Amino acid sequence: MSSLRSDPVYRIHPEPIDHFDRLPDSLLPLVFNKIGDVKALGRCCVVSRRFRSLVPQVENVVVRVDCVISDDDCSPSSSSYDKSRAAGPISNLLRILLGGIVKPFQALVQFLGPKRPVINETLNTHPVSSSLSVGPGADVNDGEMEQGGVTHHSPTQVLRNFNEIRFLRIELPSGELGIDDGVLLKWRADFGSTLDNCVILGAASVTKNVNLQVAECGNDGFCPNNNIANGLNVGNGDDNGSIPESFYTNGGLKLRVVWTISSLIAASARHYLLQPIIAEHKTLDSLVLTDSDGQGVLCMNRDQLEELRVKPLSASSASKRTLVPALNMRLWYAPQLELPDGVVLKGATLVAIRPSEQSASKKEVSDASWLSTAFEEPYGTAAKMLVKRRTYCLEMNSF
Repeated sequence: MSSLRSDPVYRIHPEPIDHFDRLPDSLLPLVFNKIGDVKALGRCCVVSRRFRSLVPQVENVVVRVDCVISDDDCSPSSSSYDKSRAAGPISNLLRILLGGIVKPFQALVQFLGPKRPVINETLNTHPVSSSLSVGPGADVNDGEMEQGGVTHHSPTQVLRNFNEIRFLRIELPSGELGIDDGVLLKWRADFGSTLDNCVILGAASVTKNVNLQVAECGNDGFCPNNNIANGLNVGNGDDNGSIPESFYTNGGLKLRVVWTISSLIAASARHYLLQPIIAEHKTLDSLVLTDSDGQGVLCMNRDQLEELRVKPLSASSASKRTLVPALNMRLWYAPQLELPDGVVLKGATLVAIRPSEQSASKKEVSDASWLSTAFEEPYGTAAKMLVKRRTYCLEMNSF
């Protein structure tokens, strides 16, 4: 009797080859690094035992948070808690990779509700504890919470099975600061164990001058006498770079104070949230906590991450956020700023912030070297144009 492999049908239709099996283990983590997304990596874990053993070696991880919920609505029930005790190790792994994020996240919910343009409402609202959620999970485990039958997990749990993370990016579903439509507010903050620096760019309105390039540039796009294209035009021809008197009387300064304090509170609350992740993942080289709106970005490099591990942060006594130190601030303002691509910023304001104890040692650093790179275009150009104007210095106490 002939063997199965001598069957002519088998020779014509051989068994399919899994080409992934032909890839060495050293190459697959490079593929997984291109995926990055923690939910997609969780799905990879269920493909095979080999994938499940290699996914924890991923160095580049992206966690996209689905929602922010109140801790009052996500207390774990005893029945759900008991159910988690009976779960096996495989379901635990999937739950960690595909589940949500929950961690007390006070001081941000006050900005997640209705828009608050009035300074008293922003500063006097009582902080409410809130949590982050990546998505639905299967069961409930220690540190997990349920809301409406959906399981949520802490950031530490979601990332616990990753052993070699170097580049971590966490993306919130939206910015924390409630602002009116058409208003521009962007910030970037760098932290170690405390705030290193923060840059805030705001404008009362953003419009597009569609006729700008057509009127002043030729068909080839060359603008021989266009000061706007060269970053020299800041609006009014008689503008000498000074802040007009109306800025102080019509609430303009008051609004900028709200933007500054609100951005610092949001940044310090994000920083506080990251403590357990930084403590557990000592291989981290870079950590970025941003939002899908592009409103705020918190960044930490390797030296700053190590500083936080060695020198614990000082927490605010009022809410769960990092204490903001005493600050020196520089402010630049333009009633109207016309950018090369036709974007017009009205009431454009740039605020550069550093701790008072650092300001003296960093005076030699050019403003443009760290301010203009804080934002993507066209707002990087806006920062370069604003720093050419008159500088106003302010101070702020620790809070």
